[in-house]
Amino acid sequence: MTGALDINDVFRGGGRSIEFLDQVNQASIVMLDETGIVPHAVAAAIAKGISTLMTPERGSPTQRSADYLDYEPRLTAVVGPDASRLHTGRSRQDIASAIARMNLRDGLLKELAALVTARDKLLAVAARHTETIIPAYTHGVQAQPTTFAHYLHAYSAALGRQAERLQQAYVRVNRNPLGAAALATSSFPLDRARLAVLLGFEGLAENAYDANHLAPVDSSLEVAAALAIAAVQMGQFAQDIHAQYAEPIPWFMLAAGELTGVSSIMPQKRNPAALEQLRAQSSIMVGEMHTVFLVAHNNRTGMFDYRSYNPVPCERPLQVFKLFQQVVDGIVVNKERALAEVRADYSTTTEIADALAQRADVPFRVGHHFASQLTDYGRGRGIRLQEIPYAEAARLYQELTKQAFPLSEADFTEVISAEYMVYGRKGVGGPQPAEVNRMLAAERAQVAAEFAWLKARNDHLAHAATALGQAFNALAR
Repeated sequence: MTGALDINDVFRGGGRSIEFLDQVNQASIVMLDETGIVPHAVAAAIAKGISTLMTPERGSPTQRSADYLDYEPRLTAVVGPDASRLHTGRSRQDIASAIARMNLRDGLLKELAALVTARDKLLAVAARHTETIIPAYTHGVQAQPTTFAHYLHAYSAALGRQAERLQQAYVRVNRNPLGAAALATSSFPLDRARLAVLLGFEGLAENAYDANHLAPVDSSLEVAAALAIAAVQMGQFAQDIHAQYAEPIPWFMLAAGELTGVSSIMPQKRNPAALEQLRAQSSIMVGEMHTVFLVAHNNRTGMFDYRSYNPVPCERPLQVFKLFQQVVDGIVVNKERALAEVRADYSTTTEIADALAQRADVPFRVGHHFASQLTDYGRGRGIRLQEIPYAEAARLYQELTKQAFPLSEADFTEVISAEYMVYGRKGVGGPQPAEVNRMLAAERAQVAAEFAWLKARNDHLAHAATALGQAFNALAR
């Protein structure tokens, strides 16, 4: 009954649901008029009624629901009993599916724009650090040196995969379910293809049962999964920086200012508040994306659980992505401190084993064992790798292999340097500047293509909205 409490109201709102219900109604009456299913005079009267309701409905602070059964009585009050002809061949099921897809695609375009902008910012920072040597870590322990550009490119590439997933999801989301009715269409010859064009959909969710009871589930899950992966990676980035704050002099941190906070009692402390928020909000986002799975899980088709009009709200992802952008803008790298961190450890000893194999045909495992013993020797005496006398290195090698050390003092000094190890890499995808510059150029091209893709999709929806408005206004005048 009209005015009765709708216990499902929370599922029938959010996002731009009310605005999208208006568009669904506009497209429906235009199509019903064009096909002659509703007589032109009646269709025109209904269109005028829809137009009458649109402005006050959108502006009402109490109007949260986009439930058609709540809408139709108000339209009937304006148009009369013929108002119900608007619902010819429709169901709340396919209306809900259409609104959900419109909210999903709207969120996807906003999320993609924020994600691509984040990648663009990462690449801008990376371009300034192609020769900035930094320590890299595995198991939380310094492993090998690389460059800061190489590190940032890795995150840009990872976010590029999420952008690709979201683009692919958009293609599958942007399919028209309207006209499917409850699950088996109707005896009215609705023009579903025309509805798709008017609403900016790029094709149909063709099978009527699938359109309402399977596709809504996997569309939402696909979007949620890609967003959850992006959140995990942004949390990793926050943790990478945050770990540096345990050091008296971090080599990688945030600029002082709005991204950091001062302790209420300890004046020397600069707390990385933005990192803590990025990590926390990313974790909350992962939880919210998993909720999409949990709500849909273990349900029969046709149940209400997965019927939300705004199944994957975009507010949290946008908050996380924009905070990530701020963090990237606030990055400060202490180049000298980063290189000193590398030189203070033994992360270049891998190159000793490689050089012995390359220059003296020493089996890798023999060279590896020698480099490991050299590490124990130096650490046991509290000295850095560069401080181990060449004569001691040669003696250790002779004791281990019963052969003379095949590297000269100049060779040994060269191969244990961080610069030699980083700049001398040969493999595809390595940190050597030429290779990083090549990868950064490819990434920039991808980002440009993503911005172009976004513009094309937004332009397509804008043109569809203009065409719908023209067709509807012509009918309503």
